[in-house]
Amino acid sequence: MFGSYKGKRIFLTGNTGFKGSWMAYWLQKLGAEVVGYALPPNTEPNHFSLLNSDYKSYFEDVRDLETLSKAMLETKPDIVFHLAAQPLVRYSYQNPIETYSTNVMGTINVMEAARFCDSVKAIIVVTTDKCYENVEQNIGYIETDRMGGFDPYSSSKGCAELAVSSYRNSFFNLNDYSKKHQILLASARAGNVIGGGDWSIDRLIPDIIKSAIKGEKTNIRYPKATRPWQHVLEPISGYLMLGERLLNGEKDFAEGWNFGPEEHEVLTVGEVLEIAKNIWDKIDFEVDIQNEHFHEAGLLSLNINKAKSRLGWSPKWSNEISIKNTIEWYKEFYLSNQVVTENQLNQYIVL
Repeated sequence: MFGSYKGKRIFLTGNTGFKGSWMAYWLQKLGAEVVGYALPPNTEPNHFSLLNSDYKSYFEDVRDLETLSKAMLETKPDIVFHLAAQPLVRYSYQNPIETYSTNVMGTINVMEAARFCDSVKAIIVVTTDKCYENVEQNIGYIETDRMGGFDPYSSSKGCAELAVSSYRNSFFNLNDYSKKHQILLASARAGNVIGGGDWSIDRLIPDIIKSAIKGEKTNIRYPKATRPWQHVLEPISGYLMLGERLLNGEKDFAEGWNFGPEEHEVLTVGEVLEIAKNIWDKIDFEVDIQNEHFHEAGLLSLNINKAKSRLGWSPKWSNEISIKNTIEWYKEFYLSNQVVTENQLNQYIVL
């Protein structure tokens, strides 16, 4: 599986983050030469440090085009995976300029740096399910739906997708592929990702785990909010599958792609909490009845038919298994001081 990555040089932005650290770990197991580019981890503990990763990392900011370009030229990567982002909705209300500059200009900087790096054959920009103009519809969004976003975070990701589309038309046009340029550019939109090793603020399962360890209840804001929950390994497998197609020069795959759970696996926050409580009875929560919250989407899901039919990708773990494995990861860490990332990756790979 994913044998194309053996010996390939990978430039991975956001490698110190939750999703990026899992992806770097998987790529290394595949025999890829990973080079990371990201700010230092902003939580303690953090998954990146716990993995004792030994690959080269530039602890820099994607908003710094000069430094980013220099690092990419030094690396000479075959493919660029862009995961670096300001990923938090509520934080974006408090820090909109940082959010837009990181998520929009950071994305543009990555594409611009790659544009002048002769070794690059493919770029995958990772955005989010929240890039779509959310009209609270009860069917999943498809890749051709309108970009948008109510809050600064969602809007910034919609803007990033528009920038990707512009760069694909202007500089990486498919009609000019292998004639005027050699880069295939795609974007990937994933749902609400869960899994061990995430200690960011405003994350549902990390919050309930931290409270359970302390013997406290977790304050829940929106128990009826519906989200496309998925284990972190699910979208990463989609990114890797998409990356192989691009590295093989299959230009029809240089598009936007959704990676989410099956339609029947989309759950409310309350349903996730009930599953979690059944897995570990120390988990407890209460609904925050205050109404002084920033706006957050109530209903959101992704249509993944395109990835299933054209890429041959589909989720492997049900939500119940994903939630169970996430909770087990944290339990092993807090109660046994064990990091079971490798074990869980191996479980996933053999399916």
